[in-house]
Amino acid sequence: MLDRDGFRPNVGIILLNQRNQVFWGKRIRTHSWQFPQGGIDRGENPEQAMFRELREEVGLLPEHVRIVARTRDWLRYEVPDRYIRRDARGHYKGQKQIWFLLQLVGHDWDLNLRATDHPEFDAWRWHDYWVPLDVVVEFKRGVYEMALTELARYLPRQDFRNRFLRGNVRGREFDRHPSGHGREPGFELPPGATFEPDPNASAPTQPATPEASASTQSIQATRT
Repeated sequence: MLDRDGFRPNVGIILLNQRNQVFWGKRIRTHSWQFPQGGIDRGENPEQAMFRELREEVGLLPEHVRIVARTRDWLRYEVPDRYIRRDARGHYKGQKQIWFLLQLVGHDWDLNLRATDHPEFDAWRWHDYWVPLDVVVEFKRGVYEMALTELARYLPRQDFRNRFLRGNVRGREFDRHPSGHGREPGFELPPGATFEPDPNASAPTQPATPEASASTQSIQATRT
């Protein structure tokens, strides 16, 4: 099913875990990695197609995920002629996609790459949100960058403050730009700022020293 410009309607899926890492799948018998995606069949809307592809490619059902957001408009990429069947050349131009951002509410063990007899992936892993585009087939990279950038604003917020407290160290920097070249600042405090502990956290108990005990007894005696 093609539109009048030669683009096939398609959906792409960015699946998050609770740490805002994304499902990153290795295409079967290749060295390319990508997100789940697939065509929209006649009579389907994008959401219906997304849930079907999610089940077929990674074995997840609607109850395993929560829809966080989707792209507003179609994102298009053209497929080079060498990847197009000869009988489709001149008619088929590429894909136009609606991308969905999902959060996994199930478990890792719910994922199943062998949900059908025609698997798309033979390996997978969780990866930082800004995936390395150099391992994506070249003609899809622009759409990946556009989808990741548009949907990044909807990422569920993480409690970085608790991570700071637990680690008791300054946060390190890590890549955030889709190209992998930019840097996102870590969790350092701005100049002149002071760190305020969580008022709800209980303070650690220090063992009493003889001097402290004597001082406390003296104060109590004075007050009485």
